[in-house]
Amino acid sequence: MSTLHIVNKSPFERNALASCIGHLGNDDAVLLIEDAVVAARDGSTVAPLIREALTNGPVYVLAADLAARAIKREGVIAGMKLIDYRGFVELAAQHARTQSWL
Repeated sequence: MSTLHIVNKSPFERNALASCIGHLGNDDAVLLIEDAVVAARDGSTVAPLIREALTNGPVYVLAADLAARAIKREGVIAGMKLIDYRGFVELAAQHARTQSWL
């Protein structure tokens, strides 16, 4: 049973992203929204966490939240998938469970 893990807190303020990545199972996916999208920046100190998650499965980032924080698509870690709100809904529907990390 696959899970969509949704992280919304900045990895520079909370450890939700690290906890999430430590609990990923087969066929799980990670979605970064709200302040968590800062983790998508290539070259950040948390980029290794994202790369680790990418070895396990897909990592998505909400494009609108990137734009709201002035993070350009070109600065996002290679392999991450940008999605819109419709894609968010589709991801939730594709997974048997969702887990929000606070």
